[in-house]
Amino acid sequence: MSALLEMRSITKTFPGVKALDEVNLTVREGEIHALVGENGAGKSTLMKVLSGVYPAGSYDGEIHYAGGLAEFRDIADSEKRGIIIIHQELALVPLLSIAENLFLGNEQAARGVIDWRGTFRRTEELLGKVGLREAPTTLVDKLGVGKQQLVEIAKALSKQVRLLILDEPTAALSESDSQALLDLLLELKAQGVTSIIISHKLNEVRRVADSVTVIRDGSTVSTMDARTQEITEDAIVRDMVGRDMAHRYPARERRAGDVLFELKDWSVWHPEHADRQVIKSASFQVRAGEVVGIAGLMGSGRTELAMSIFGRSYGQNISGQVSIKGREVDVSRVDRAINAGLAYVTEDRKSLGLILEEPINRNISLAHLQGVSKNGILNDNLETEVSERYRKAMNIRTPSVFQKVMNLSGGNQQKVVLSKWLFAEPEVLILDEPTRGIDVGAKFEIYGIINELSAMGKGVLMISSEMPELLGMCDRIYVMNEGALVGELSAEEASQERIMSLIVTE
Repeated sequence: MSALLEMRSITKTFPGVKALDEVNLTVREGEIHALVGENGAGKSTLMKVLSGVYPAGSYDGEIHYAGGLAEFRDIADSEKRGIIIIHQELALVPLLSIAENLFLGNEQAARGVIDWRGTFRRTEELLGKVGLREAPTTLVDKLGVGKQQLVEIAKALSKQVRLLILDEPTAALSESDSQALLDLLLELKAQGVTSIIISHKLNEVRRVADSVTVIRDGSTVSTMDARTQEITEDAIVRDMVGRDMAHRYPARERRAGDVLFELKDWSVWHPEHADRQVIKSASFQVRAGEVVGIAGLMGSGRTELAMSIFGRSYGQNISGQVSIKGREVDVSRVDRAINAGLAYVTEDRKSLGLILEEPINRNISLAHLQGVSKNGILNDNLETEVSERYRKAMNIRTPSVFQKVMNLSGGNQQKVVLSKWLFAEPEVLILDEPTRGIDVGAKFEIYGIINELSAMGKGVLMISSEMPELLGMCDRIYVMNEGALVGELSAEEASQERIMSLIVTE
């Protein structure tokens, strides 16, 4: 196959930082090409150069596309040539219909009047191509994330896409939605659409990619061709992090102490539908020094359970008992939950875990302001001192604690969230998808932090959709299905098969 895209010696510099350094990327017509690397490696920057977000003249090097030199001035310019990028944060308007979103800015109109009949007809055709049976008039905010992702792809097809770029397309999807999306990519490939997929999920990369290019520290490290060699996850990881990682999960001496946290007969009803029970008489324990996992499918109630425990942040008509160190505690409000010794690392760090416009130091002190103030007055010097301590201890990669959190990579943002809660000195940490959307190197660092918390005698409750992660990190695993805890497995008993068996048989 001939090359559809060649990016040659691409160099992009920001003030004081060289984000891309002589990067080369070749994508052949009709293939699925995976672009992988640690957070901050330069993957998204490279795609922004390609799509015209960073226009020609703002970088060095050349882009050759469809047989000629391409110098895109903006996104509209690249879209005219059939290059469509779908970002991790979907660009849909929630309160508009599917049809309105598909043709926003590209309206089907004659003499300034929108042709709604034609718009709906074309929308149905496009939805059929991506396997969606929703009505064109359905509001986007009524769709799950998986279906919204399919709407984005349908939108790309409406623009006569030739090169489709997907940035972490399955990061927020369930296993079944992820597989459906990957199947769709393979179908589009059969129809002649070329794709570039950025992903941290290496098992998915191996499943669909014809070629894999690894970027590290802004430079191209390697390109592997699945048609001429076997591409293993170990080989990809080695090139990503610059070293062998024989063990994805750091070793930990498992020593469980006395019962630290106990939940008894916890029941929660839906916040809007008072007749719908979301959590059904859940009871479990976490011992000092233990890492306890909660496994379950998307929608099983894991996040709802965690949020309802932490200050009753979710649900209504909540009943049951929470005890820490054998004493019943009041968790009826977030501040009371924090004072009782609880911390909750949310699955949605950008919306619920961080104030993105604020600097690192402000975010780290948020949950424990009394620790950096006296008589209600904030001590800026002390706040900076505390933040610097956590920056070094957590290896947050940033030149300054005054850097805005929005400018950090996903892994470093997650370290800021963890720092915030560690500064609050909790006894029990609830970690909801703690490694979602971060690369293998940063994951390993997060796992190390979890192990350190365990060694300090803290209790860790870990929710994860990645079963290998739970199996690699946890002393015990509770299995959740439809709002109920349906089983408990020790580390020795647990396997993906046993977990799935409990989910489907209970």
